[in-house]
Amino acid sequence: MKPELTAPAGTLEKLIWAARYGADSVYFGTEFGSLRAYAGNLTLDEAAKGLEFLHKMGKKGCVTLNIYPFSDEYDKLLDIAGQLEDMGADALIVSDIGLIFELKKAGIKTPIHISTQANTTSSQTVLAYKQIGAARVNLARELSLEQIKQIGKDAKQTGIEVEVFIHGAVCFSYSGRCAISDYLTGRKANRGQCTHPCRWEYYLVEEKRPGEYFPVFEDQRGQYIFNCKDLALFDFVEPLADASVASFKIEGRMKSVHYIASIVSLYRQLIDGKKISTEDCLKLLSRVKNRGYSAGFMKGSIVPDDYSYEKSLSGSGATFVGDIVDEKTEKACGEPVESGCICFVRNKIFAGETLEALSPDGSVSEIVMSKPLKTVKSEQAEFINNPQKILLEQKLPPYSILRRIEK
Repeated sequence: MKPELTAPAGTLEKLIWAARYGADSVYFGTEFGSLRAYAGNLTLDEAAKGLEFLHKMGKKGCVTLNIYPFSDEYDKLLDIAGQLEDMGADALIVSDIGLIFELKKAGIKTPIHISTQANTTSSQTVLAYKQIGAARVNLARELSLEQIKQIGKDAKQTGIEVEVFIHGAVCFSYSGRCAISDYLTGRKANRGQCTHPCRWEYYLVEEKRPGEYFPVFEDQRGQYIFNCKDLALFDFVEPLADASVASFKIEGRMKSVHYIASIVSLYRQLIDGKKISTEDCLKLLSRVKNRGYSAGFMKGSIVPDDYSYEKSLSGSGATFVGDIVDEKTEKACGEPVESGCICFVRNKIFAGETLEALSPDGSVSEIVMSKPLKTVKSEQAEFINNPQKILLEQKLPPYSILRRIEK
């Protein structure tokens, strides 16, 4: 049985894109209880709409209630959990053991998935979660392939699923329990407010030389000593599937629709058995913002090459400039669009330029923009900026992405 592909969504729009590009399941947070306070998150009304949309497509929706709550917050979390259960949420993602017991006491029957925040590194812990009612456990990122194989084998025998993160940004405290943000900024990482201080540039101060700052760098650009490269386990899809991993999870509730579509598309194809070389995987992954890629602990241990010492900001080899509108009956210039399609412009598009198109089925092609560009209002221009819609002569599927490859 193929592993489930579980994708992130910080907003209702991102939920729809994740599903369109092949996610089997989408996880998202509501306005309280999620460990991504700045992801946008969904209102309860939006959650209901998102779950309805996913279920109509035959997909699942999992909701994060994975903060570590204080004593006076359990009632609020239980109220939200009850409403999510009424909506048909397929799982609640939880970190706190107290909340698991409270959910059970309240009669909540929605399956419980254990968050990576719980830092599960052993078969014994997986079994313990099984015994208190969990249906799935997301394993800590500190595990090697061999360790996951053993845990997967044990979990299968006891009837609980295991899940691993297969792609995304990584906290230098791998399972996410970072204290630096709390200490330096007062924003609590374990409340979803992390400011990512591990990406900042640092200087050293010697104890007996106060006020003298020694830069930690080898050249003019500085050195970022905590800055992990992004996790990318495309080479481990088959071995992890063979290790009885039930779900491959992608990190990124704060990422763009371009990022979500691109990453989900690649792993959808790999899970479905398409052979894509390491070189081609890296080429496709270079299109979205990243800090370089690493297999993390999957290979057994972390080495210096798993950190990005030269930069902290993400870079991308492409710019997301537009997407194809899903409006079959929309009219342009008073007439139905039959031969081409309509593109919603997100960044500046130039007449005559060549763009790369990524479609929801994973196919990639090149298209040349017309000269001049034509808007749906019959205007013509040498370039169009957002938020406008233009007519394309080519026929592309709805939700296809247009991007400019940076030379």
